[in-house]
Amino acid sequence: MLAGEASAEAARKSSQDAVAQDLSAQEPEFPVLGDEKAAAFFDLDNTVMQGAALFHFGRGLYKRKFFETRDLAKFAWQQAWFRLAGVEDPEHMQDARDSALSIVKGHRVSELMSIGEEIYDEYMAERIWPGTRALAQAHLDAGQKVWLVTAAPVEIATVIARRLGLTGALGTVAESVEGVYTGRLVGEPLHGPAKAEAVRALAAAEGLDLSRCAAYSDSHNDIPMLSLVGHPYAINPDTKLRKHARAQDWRLRDYRTARKAAKVGLPAAAGVGAVAGGTAAAIALHRRRR
Repeated sequence: MLAGEASAEAARKSSQDAVAQDLSAQEPEFPVLGDEKAAAFFDLDNTVMQGAALFHFGRGLYKRKFFETRDLAKFAWQQAWFRLAGVEDPEHMQDARDSALSIVKGHRVSELMSIGEEIYDEYMAERIWPGTRALAQAHLDAGQKVWLVTAAPVEIATVIARRLGLTGALGTVAESVEGVYTGRLVGEPLHGPAKAEAVRALAAAEGLDLSRCAAYSDSHNDIPMLSLVGHPYAINPDTKLRKHARAQDWRLRDYRTARKAAKVGLPAAAGVGAVAGGTAAAIALHRRRR
């Protein structure tokens, strides 16, 4: 290398180092180690997992002959819409929930929980986004609790949370009497503004400071939840959320492509969290609404 080239290369590296130091100074390490007033809340579908958890659960139930081929075709159409459109269509989501409720009616909760463990291994484990998993692990490593907050059935969410080593899950609660599903819901689906209400109630119960908490989602439907916390993240965002996140200067992560996003400080991934009871928390939230 010529002397002039060497000098230019040295100047370039020095400039890069200075920029990196400036960015580091502007953006303190997050999550904050040992901050007991902070926690993280993760949406599930297309944020933690590729596709819809309810669809994957439906595939597993079909394999076990819980329902017929025409019902599977309906689930498949809803999943195809979700993947192609990249958004949660309320009508399709309602249809999926109604289908799931009719399928599990008359079955025992314990039976579905046991089957859920098997279905996670068969269809879900390989669809967890590694990048989002690392983000959740960073919060765990910092000593913070990490919750799934999803419109999916709380039983499915609880299985996924446990298998990922997260703290627990809030989800839509299907009514059961003496351990048997009735085919009805307890309260409303945990979707949109209801998620924000659930997070607010959980934060109050846990003594959390929402301004120090983080939330992660792919959907504009979760803007109410994301807006509650001091550290909102758009993960694999739909078009509306991407636009909103940029306008609000929220951090972005897109694991569907090689897109670059804002830097997030991640300590080494290690350790797991203890699982808490998502069903009890969701029922408590419903009682609070009443």
